[in-house]
Amino acid sequence: MKRVTGIGGIFFKSKDPARLCAWYREHLGIDVTDWGGAIFEWGGQGSEAGMTIWSAFAQDSDKMLPGSASFMINYRVANLDALLAALRGEGCQVLDAREDSEFGKFGWVIDPDGNKVELWEPPDQR
Repeated sequence: MKRVTGIGGIFFKSKDPARLCAWYREHLGIDVTDWGGAIFEWGGQGSEAGMTIWSAFAQDSDKMLPGSASFMINYRVANLDALLAALRGEGCQVLDAREDSEFGKFGWVIDPDGNKVELWEPPDQR
């Protein structure tokens, strides 16, 4: 079974997300949008089309819980349900929470260091 197919997003906490986003916009040229993140489109000839999201969250955000890190990586996956079942079967700490939305299907697993890892199956495998 194909598991991770790419990085869907990089999310991290900041003491001042607006200031941080402004710094990335000014100094690194990242097109940070009004919602506080940026979308990096990728794909081209011979490559699968897609995107990677970059976003800063407030320091007190609970987005990374129950993980203890100040960041979370979102991995694009081919089949979320099959992967979550496989991870459970392998003894991994898979969270019961799951989300289905217009943006796709989301599930989470905790790695051995206690980091929350987000798994994302895009809608229609975009």
